Amino acid sequence: MLYIIMQNHPTYIKTDDNKIINENHIRWVKKLTDCLEVCTKSTGCNTLHNDTHKICKCNNLISYNKLIKHFE
Repeated sequence: MLYIIMQNHPTYIKTDDNKIINENHIRWVKKLTDCLEVCTKSTGCNTLHNDTHKICKCNNLISYNKLIKHFE
C-alpha cells in the first residue's frame, strides 16, 4: 500500500466508473494486477464495502500511468 502526498494545485484522474477524482483527495493507493485501487474518503476506505475507486491499465491508461510511477 502506498500513501501519496500530492501537490497543492489540483490535478484530476479518471476512474474506471467514469468518475473524476482530485489527486489531492487521494488517501491511499493499492497496487493490484494491472489495476490500482484508490481511496479518497477522509475516514479511510474498506475494500470489502466497495468504497474505493478502480483504475485499470486497459480502461484508463493515462490515469494508471500517472499513479503507477509512484510504485517504481
